[in-house]
Amino acid sequence: MPSRRTVLAATAGVAASLAISGTAHASDKKLRSLISRMTLEEKVGQLFVMRVYGHSATAPDQADIDANLKEIGVRTAAEMIARYRVGGIIYFTWAHNTRDPHQMADLSNGIQKASLRQPRGLPVLVSTDQEHGIVCRVGEPATLFPGAMAIGAGGARKDARTLGRIAGQELRAIGIRQNYSPVADVNVNPANPVIGVRSFGSEAGAVAGLVAAEVAGYQGAGVTATAKHFPGHGDTAVDSHYGFPVITHSRELWEKLDAVPFRAAIRAGIDSIMTAHIQFPALDDSGDPATLSHPILTGILRGELGYDGVVVTDSLGMEGVRTKYGDDRVPVLALKAGVDQLLNPPSLDIAWNAVLKAVQDGELTEARLDESILRILRLKARLGLFEEPYVSHGGVTRSVGTPAHLAEADRIAERTTTLLVNERRLLPLNRSTHRKLLVVGADPASPSGTTGPPTGVLATALTELGFTATALPTGTAPSAATVAQAVAAAQDADAVIVGTYNITAAQKTLVEQLVATGRPVVAVAIRNPYDVARLPTVPAYLAAYSWTDVELRAAARVIAGKAAPRGKLPVPVQRADDPAKVLYPVGYGLSYGR
Repeated sequence: MPSRRTVLAATAGVAASLAISGTAHASDKKLRSLISRMTLEEKVGQLFVMRVYGHSATAPDQADIDANLKEIGVRTAAEMIARYRVGGIIYFTWAHNTRDPHQMADLSNGIQKASLRQPRGLPVLVSTDQEHGIVCRVGEPATLFPGAMAIGAGGARKDARTLGRIAGQELRAIGIRQNYSPVADVNVNPANPVIGVRSFGSEAGAVAGLVAAEVAGYQGAGVTATAKHFPGHGDTAVDSHYGFPVITHSRELWEKLDAVPFRAAIRAGIDSIMTAHIQFPALDDSGDPATLSHPILTGILRGELGYDGVVVTDSLGMEGVRTKYGDDRVPVLALKAGVDQLLNPPSLDIAWNAVLKAVQDGELTEARLDESILRILRLKARLGLFEEPYVSHGGVTRSVGTPAHLAEADRIAERTTTLLVNERRLLPLNRSTHRKLLVVGADPASPSGTTGPPTGVLATALTELGFTATALPTGTAPSAATVAQAVAAAQDADAVIVGTYNITAAQKTLVEQLVATGRPVVAVAIRNPYDVARLPTVPAYLAAYSWTDVELRAAARVIAGKAAPRGKLPVPVQRADDPAKVLYPVGYGLSYGR
């Protein structure tokens, strides 16, 4: 592992020149001096945050070399840095960046070494999406917490702050210093396909409080938090990965709803804010996505909200930002709108050269680039990256997935499980009368490198709690034969646990036929709590808000009576037959005392 002396040597005195009174902060004067010595090509590169395949910065597997050559035109992360001088790199599981914490630490160090050895080398800001719940890139053995809607069900700002603090400590230990979390969207649309349980809830004030608390936790641990997706992605029925959503809120409603958590994040000192690839006609009637909107990003975010931190785009590979303009125009228009960091363009070569050409042709000024680079370097200096860009294996061992951290995640999860239905006090199940359990239901792929699948995790947890539980995965769309198999298996069980996932007609048939056997049925919503509205005959229903291990284990403890259900709905559940009417309001949640 490189020593501090090696670090300072590698930065060619940059760190020493930027350090002030022994802190990691740097004056704008010194940063501007640093910028003035950069070439135009180096400046362009500093604006990009790019994916790269492989577990190593210099020696990835051959398949990852091939993927890099195909998509980026380089073999390795080190080659990408040398060619494009990127200011940031984003880690993805599917890019094979996140095998295990010690490997990630080595990858982070390799990236920093590759960048710092360049002329006028600068540290790289490594980022990822570690929201917890259904969106995570760093899996076990790291500590994984309940997702945002579960935290909303718990309702405790202290828990949100603790999540940020512990998750931030672990990310920092492996070299990730910018996290694209928390989600600040207010989820008021049950049909929202892209946000949903990634949001803290539907009440702007409650969401704002939890956003601010999580920001304080992350940034107190030395990791940049990122509030997303500005100006608010909570009321859409279109996924911006695949389409171009339109938000129809009035300006007045935006002020009362969508803007509230972002204002709270800014008051909390948020380091970065991510844009949304959505149309918001009340804020800008040009038809442009917010990512490319000067009225929204410069006029509202910078001007009206007074935000002067880093603005990062959502992925430039998403369809929502590519619908109207070509991949060569998008990065240029984003910079003209007020963006600082350009995240994950489909082709780095096209995007990088487009920005370079825009400056050379006079469409963008070099001074405009300098504004964004100054914000990015301020952030890197504030994080201490000029002084300490490297991490150590000892730090990984001391921080990542420690027993204390894992226990805290379990404690927080226990406060989130929400009991919505409990006829005849079926729950908690009695081990004397309901010892033999059948666990069926949807088994979506594990979202975050957890053990999975959900039926197996639930069965294992219930067996450890004194039951005899058997898992029978039935999928998100069980066939008639699969339903018949589950019904037959239920005949030999004392009770059935069934996990529902964005309930489909086939899942509904499964549950109804299980109820018809006369066996006690306990349903667990392992994603959206709205499922309960479509299953009026189920005698017991829990909302777990995700299918990660920590939330499923908490649900198992509630089923077994080892923990009390303490969660309260952070969103309303409308009636299935009349969506204008609320079946269960915000704040609803049963206890075992009534």
